[in-house]
Amino acid sequence: MSGAPAPLIVTALFGRQDQAWFDSLRRAHFPPERNQLDAHLTLFHHLPPSVAEELKHRLARETRGVRAPRARVSGLMSLGQGVAYRIEAPELEAIRAGLLEAFAGLLTPQDAGRWRPHVTVQNKVRPVLAKALLRALAADFAPKVVEISGLASWWYRGGPWELHSRHMFA
Repeated sequence: MSGAPAPLIVTALFGRQDQAWFDSLRRAHFPPERNQLDAHLTLFHHLPPSVAEELKHRLARETRGVRAPRARVSGLMSLGQGVAYRIEAPELEAIRAGLLEAFAGLLTPQDAGRWRPHVTVQNKVRPVLAKALLRALAADFAPKVVEISGLASWWYRGGPWELHSRHMFA
């Protein structure tokens, strides 16, 4: 880690099996030259580095001794140039709402706006390719419960993310 100030990203962490499933989809469908990250569910895209310690404290408080939030893959989403799986997780939405309130004056418009929880498995491809994948995945789609195992924050320095903190649910 370079130590230079950088924005922070907040994600939910999946259980091992669900992470492996999402990662395999991402490896199969994401352009390899652009696939620098594991599959992820982003809660916040850009928090200022000045909140690093408070964020760590708040994420620890949200997870310590707390049962993991329920979540399920409820459908597919077109991203225009990609495809994502829509995630329903009311308890995770409540956690995000608390963090949203805590950091309200510091949020980018993207983070302050409506949250659409999803996991991207394809992005930055021609729309015709994205539509084809959407049709293919929709053909045998069935909703599925997924495990949310924790929350993490990451430094964003332009390339692969660097772990800032990791907090596991009970």
